[in-house]
Amino acid sequence: MRILVIEDDVKTGDYLRKGLSESGYAVDLARTGTDGLHMALQQDYDLLILDVMLPGLDGWSLMAELRRTRDVPVIFLTARDHVDDRIRGLRLGADDYLVKPFSFVELLLRVRTLLRRGVAREGGELQLADLRLDPLRRRVSRQGQDIALTNQEFRLLQLLLQRQGEVLSRTVIASEVWDMNFDSDTNVVDVAIKRLRAKMDVPYEQKLIHTVRGIGYRLAEQP
Repeated sequence: MRILVIEDDVKTGDYLRKGLSESGYAVDLARTGTDGLHMALQQDYDLLILDVMLPGLDGWSLMAELRRTRDVPVIFLTARDHVDDRIRGLRLGADDYLVKPFSFVELLLRVRTLLRRGVAREGGELQLADLRLDPLRRRVSRQGQDIALTNQEFRLLQLLLQRQGEVLSRTVIASEVWDMNFDSDTNVVDVAIKRLRAKMDVPYEQKLIHTVRGIGYRLAEQP
């Protein structure tokens, strides 16, 4: 497994590279956002650990550019412990968020969780109507046409397919997809559903994602 750490603080960056290397991972280190984005786009990484405040290109901008072509899991590291910052990172496609100062043991557990998550939740192919999801090949298609999804969108669709027919609340979805609890005032789940719909529902005549007003969402052939 190869990890890219993008961290401008010399002490923190060296600490992470050393600790993760000793834990068995191949680790590359970038000191600026510009260098980090270039490395992330030039090589396939299994995970990115990304600081928010970076010279050259901040973490928010880097994340937005990265998600145009890459769906690699990302853990945000930041000294800013504001809910709005966390929500912003998650909306951009981050998979986890850790506030400095942090315990390396906690970071390592989160790294292992993200790297295992795809395998741990996988099983056989899931399907509904003309929708197919292959967990092993990380492939989604409708009417035989492949649909490109980010990691979050893939996990969200996988959850909906695994529990198709059930009405899933926003709280349940947030807990299962992001392993976090969200305030009822936030709309992270709604935004994620909207993006998923745009890719795998809107272009097709038969709609499969249905809103259950006041509760959440359901994946089914009929409303």
